[in-house]
Amino acid sequence: MSTLFNKFTSAEVAIVFDAYPPEISNKLFLLRQLIFDVADDLIVTGGLTEMLKWGQPSYLTKSKSGTTIRIDQVKSEPTQYALYFHCQTTLVETFRQLFPDTFTYSGNRAILLNTQDKLAEDELRQCIEMALTYHINKP
Repeated sequence: MSTLFNKFTSAEVAIVFDAYPPEISNKLFLLRQLIFDVADDLIVTGGLTEMLKWGQPSYLTKSKSGTTIRIDQVKSEPTQYALYFHCQTTLVETFRQLFPDTFTYSGNRAILLNTQDKLAEDELRQCIEMALTYHINKP
């Protein structure tokens, strides 16, 4: 992961990050940076637009090559946070097949992560890449 962090491009997103408990905010900030790092490695994305969708920090490729990735704390579990994907994609089903024992999943829409666990960075990088290129690679 990059040692330089992308500055917030949305004041609304920055405010949401400030409202998280520190442990969650730190993890989400690392996840956010991983999303930017993967997007920077993929020419087809054209970069990312950072915004709020449903009150959650959200990331969409400028080229529309992928589907939106949202990140947030899991409200019912104070030590969990998640990457959310559009529920009508096959992404989470694919992640579940590729990484059955690496992640916990929520239905067809999320990868659940725990603040106590180290990020499975290589696997998450693959998942993020699939989401950011979903529309050009979808089945």
